[in-house]
Amino acid sequence: MRALAISAVVGAMVLSGCQTTGNNIGGVEYDKAAIGAVVGALAGYGVSKGNANTSSQNNRAAAIGAVLGGVGGAYLDNKEKKLRAATAGSGIDVSRNPDGSVGLIMPGNITFDTNKSAIKPNFYSTLNKVAQVLAEDNKSAILVTGYTDNTGNDSINIPLSQARAQAVASYISSQGVSTTRINAQGQGAANPIADNSTPAGREQNRRVEISVYATQ
Repeated sequence: MRALAISAVVGAMVLSGCQTTGNNIGGVEYDKAAIGAVVGALAGYGVSKGNANTSSQNNRAAAIGAVLGGVGGAYLDNKEKKLRAATAGSGIDVSRNPDGSVGLIMPGNITFDTNKSAIKPNFYSTLNKVAQVLAEDNKSAILVTGYTDNTGNDSINIPLSQARAQAVASYISSQGVSTTRINAQGQGAANPIADNSTPAGREQNRRVEISVYATQ
């Protein structure tokens, strides 16, 4: 299994052109596709072994998982690169989430007015570029999540965050992204990314996030 994991890393790096993308682990940079291959290999092996299959079947499942993980990682690498280019200078932060998906953080100061769920008109041009990248293919699922700061209560914050997430989801759908690929949810004041005790922190927490997951 260790040999297979090493092979998966090498294979994924070859598939992705041995490009490093700023992923630093223990002082060494790795390509996300290679990491995806290892995760895929381990996941495939673990599921197969849990089903009491033979050693040969376990290794075959690991190999399949390595291929799928590597391809998914390479796909998301490409999406991340395109989304970074599309949103450059817009105030949107594009990064990789801990679960491997590509994450876009869109702060409230550029997306919505206070206590409103209507998208600011000057933000449409940026959303158009995001939607264009997402509409290039149907190989991803998209989760749109709205958040608020901790002022007010859940009875206000959750519906507001849901309405904002739905506004973004509906708009990118209107630009050619299939509704079957999009899910919208409001989380209110959950999962703050900054200190709610300061105005600057609360502004960062009032946000909409888009997460892009590889599905094929």
